[in-house]
Amino acid sequence: MLRVREGFVLSEVDPDATPGFSAGKVAGQEALAAGVKPLAELQERLYAESRTGQNRSVLLVLQAMDSAGKGGILRHVVGRVDPQGVQATAFKKPTPEELQHDFLWRVEKALPDAGMIGVFDRSHYEDVLIGRVRQLAAPEEIERRYGAIKDFEEDVVASETTIIKVMLHISSGEQKSRLTERVERVDKYWKYNPADVDERMLWPAYQDAFQVALTRTSTADAPWFVVPANHKWYARLAVQALLIDALDELDPRWPAPHFDVDVERARLAAS
Repeated sequence: MLRVREGFVLSEVDPDATPGFSAGKVAGQEALAAGVKPLAELQERLYAESRTGQNRSVLLVLQAMDSAGKGGILRHVVGRVDPQGVQATAFKKPTPEELQHDFLWRVEKALPDAGMIGVFDRSHYEDVLIGRVRQLAAPEEIERRYGAIKDFEEDVVASETTIIKVMLHISSGEQKSRLTERVERVDKYWKYNPADVDERMLWPAYQDAFQVALTRTSTADAPWFVVPANHKWYARLAVQALLIDALDELDPRWPAPHFDVDVERARLAAS
């Protein structure tokens, strides 16, 4: 994974690379399996501490071109922890009601509660990605949104939510292969969306839009991480590592008992 910093150039990132892990697919899958237990425990501790008034939470933002693996992250990484501690939101085309409000209105309503890991499958960044490429808003409005996003995320972090923003970076060739699989396999038809090909035709424009969004909105408190995603196992492992690192830094603690342990032990023994 690569943290977006000053001078970052998206086109220089190799989607086939596996930075920080050179042992290969089998070892990567084993490492992913080994990370399930520590991630699950950290998530449970975060959830448990919120029952005693702690307000901390984590928000994982996933952005990518179609078929880059967002669903796989949800199933194979976030999906391996206790579901009662997860809030996942998939942002689709705005509804008529949502269009009557500022673009951040629907996003603010979906922020994770205390003790939760929130996941945004797409997010407010759609409004400076597809919004920019498809010219769904005036250029001056798109420009305003970059600053609005930074201000919004600053407030979210101040409210004790740790933000992890991930762009899953695949190549055009890999996307074509994955979309082809969807249209050729009966068990994948349900995943295929003809509109994905329409967006694929605008690949260079989307890469430019990502470059601007990543560099304009990556901050110290809400950084962007670009994860090469041609290898699904690596993308999942990288996102799992980001979550574990963020939760390790929070170091959530098991709540102290609100009862006399010795007394309750005696009562149970006598019951």
